[in-house]
Amino acid sequence: MRRNPHMINDPQLLNVGVAGVGYLGQHHARIYSELPHCELVGIFEPNRRRAKEISSLYNCRCFDSIEALGEACNGVSVVVPTDKHLEVALPLLAQGCHLLIEKPLCKNSVEAEQIVTAAKTHNCFVQVGHIEHFNPVMNFLEEVVVDPRFITADRLAPFNRRGTEVGVATDLMIHDIGIILKLVKSPIKKIEAVGVNILTETEDIANARISFENGCVANLNSSRVSQKKLREIRIFQPNAYLSLDFMNQKGHLIKKRRFTLKKEKIPIEKAEPLKLELQAFLNTISHRIQPKVGADFGKSALEVAIHISEQIKEGT
Repeated sequence: MRRNPHMINDPQLLNVGVAGVGYLGQHHARIYSELPHCELVGIFEPNRRRAKEISSLYNCRCFDSIEALGEACNGVSVVVPTDKHLEVALPLLAQGCHLLIEKPLCKNSVEAEQIVTAAKTHNCFVQVGHIEHFNPVMNFLEEVVVDPRFITADRLAPFNRRGTEVGVATDLMIHDIGIILKLVKSPIKKIEAVGVNILTETEDIANARISFENGCVANLNSSRVSQKKLREIRIFQPNAYLSLDFMNQKGHLIKKRRFTLKKEKIPIEKAEPLKLELQAFLNTISHRIQPKVGADFGKSALEVAIHISEQIKEGT
């Protein structure tokens, strides 16, 4: 009798695969091949030369179709371009595969709703790859941020053609949108955004000011045409000021001590966020628990990013 790969008889061993092994997908394959409690069964990649290279490197099978990959796996990482997320995700969900879909969830709200509905219909989990939520910096923030009043977030990167099928708000700023939504925990009251196109047809530089119903205000700056890389956040709350660096996983906080301010270095134990993210995905499948960053949350972050892009476009 042929074994159904979607029936998890041994929660300690999962069959996993990767759809799309470009720049980021190759790292999903690498980490799966190293993790215990899972087996990298194979990959799907339209570029045959690349597919052969990665499958040989990690000693796994190269599948000829998304459906064939899904048939063999309990869970699949979807690491294809954003505009291909829906067409890859739906057949996998129909086969009962749990998915880790790289951020953004997809390219618009309509597609996001289709993915959310399909996941519920087929009783599958969808985790969205908002990787900063698995950064040790975020773990610290979730412990100490209790009443944020003002937040600034800066995310800069040199130009890279990868990801330019969407604007910088959906490409890069969405990381900080997700972080801030998780920390503030309040409905959005107002969004004001400006931006400019430099090298692509959509915004490459963007600034957004988000006001929340609870009074918190967040100011976000993103650029994908910068000369340097930067991923920093500063949070002001009544009892402290925090300054964190997501890229270098370090930072400090300043606390009020009566009439003086005391600066403290934050003890952050460094770790590879993608590895932590994939471990969490495997844990979600094995123990059937809701993912830390699920499809509904990914849809909410996407809708904010799209709103920012549309406001910039209208202003332009």
